[in-house]
Amino acid sequence: MTESASGPIPVATGSDWMKVAPLEPLIDKCVHCGFCLPTCPSYLLLGQEMDSPRGRIYMMKAGVDGRLAISPAVVDHFDSCLGCMACETACPSGVRYAPLVEETRAAIEQHHARTAADRLFRRLLFEVLPYPQRLRALTAPLALVKFIERAPGMLSLLPRRIRNLVALAPSREAPPDAHADVPERTPAEGETRRRVGVVTGCVQRVFFGSVNQATVRALAAEGCEVWAPRDQGCCGALALHAGHDREARAFAMSLIASFERSPEAGGPVDEIVINAAGCGSTMKQYGELLAKEPEWAERARAFASKVRDVTETLASLEPRAPRHPLDLRVAYHDACHLAHAQGIRREPRALLASIPGVTVVPIPESEICCGSAGIFNLVQPDMAEELGRRKVANIRTADADLVATSNPGCILQIGAAARAAGSPIRVVHLVQLVDASIRGVDLPRGR
Repeated sequence: MTESASGPIPVATGSDWMKVAPLEPLIDKCVHCGFCLPTCPSYLLLGQEMDSPRGRIYMMKAGVDGRLAISPAVVDHFDSCLGCMACETACPSGVRYAPLVEETRAAIEQHHARTAADRLFRRLLFEVLPYPQRLRALTAPLALVKFIERAPGMLSLLPRRIRNLVALAPSREAPPDAHADVPERTPAEGETRRRVGVVTGCVQRVFFGSVNQATVRALAAEGCEVWAPRDQGCCGALALHAGHDREARAFAMSLIASFERSPEAGGPVDEIVINAAGCGSTMKQYGELLAKEPEWAERARAFASKVRDVTETLASLEPRAPRHPLDLRVAYHDACHLAHAQGIRREPRALLASIPGVTVVPIPESEICCGSAGIFNLVQPDMAEELGRRKVANIRTADADLVATSNPGCILQIGAAARAAGSPIRVVHLVQLVDASIRGVDLPRGR
């Protein structure tokens, strides 16, 4: 033990930070300038240095040097991180925070014993969320959820995390086909300009099937032949961001194998399109994730090189399908893993600008996370709720007709925060706007 002003500091054992040690050159790039602080949602809420990217990197360095063990206090500081990567956007030194926090969380899950209740809840999440069939089974009790929502007394009897699950559940009735899977093959309309694969996701497939349908229709209308393998599964993003790196690699291998099977018409796809920002961020990192797997390293790099967010693909195609006007003021919410992790900001706005009648209005504090962040709003509900309130308050100042974004977690989080605030904010996926404009139809009901 060493001593500090606040008492003894547990010293690291040899293996505590072993997974992080190879990334020490990335740690050393941080010059502790503090540009990340005002962009970090956990620092904004908690005001503690160790709940900032700079503070967490300092802890990583102390751990690698053998001066700090993975203690409960250390774990709390990493649990407070949303992994939004706003710090990467703000950093003038180009520090890559994503691999640092991912490896640290993997070390935590390997060496830290969480409470029995925390382990059980997290295990439940990872036994359900990445598996569409299991997740779909949980949608049946929605009538009960709606009843509980109308009975605050009953709701208050539930544990905090379960109450949060109830609050996040979509509250509006969906059209009969909203959850239907997309066809495995959809031909291009007119001359085929591109052959693309579409990742249908887990939460996206179950709760936002209408977004997948809009994605396929918009791509086909712009001349893309679309292939959506029926045997595809989870991409591994939720697992990777939570420190379950082995599970993440297994999911990644399975997804790669699904898309390596060429469509019946022959030939591989030109691009692999994803409409969930967090998933796209992880899939673009497959080359790094599987770099030490001899059988998969090259296959992973080839897969990752083809991954495109749906806004990237559509914005790269000269519009061929006519756009019908939508007279709307749209507040565009930048999903963190699209804007910060992937650096994609221009393409979504270009797509919105291509729709006649749409006026894009800015949202104050647009760089700050809404509080969704993978499973963050499930395991850290209090912080997530406060960030959701903050995001909705900023959206309301924009005086918009609806909010468009590009991630299912953001749609659920902002929708839940809006309901809690009694604010009738419609939240849709950006591709649903494009699809509605192409087809000349009204938008589906938001969340």
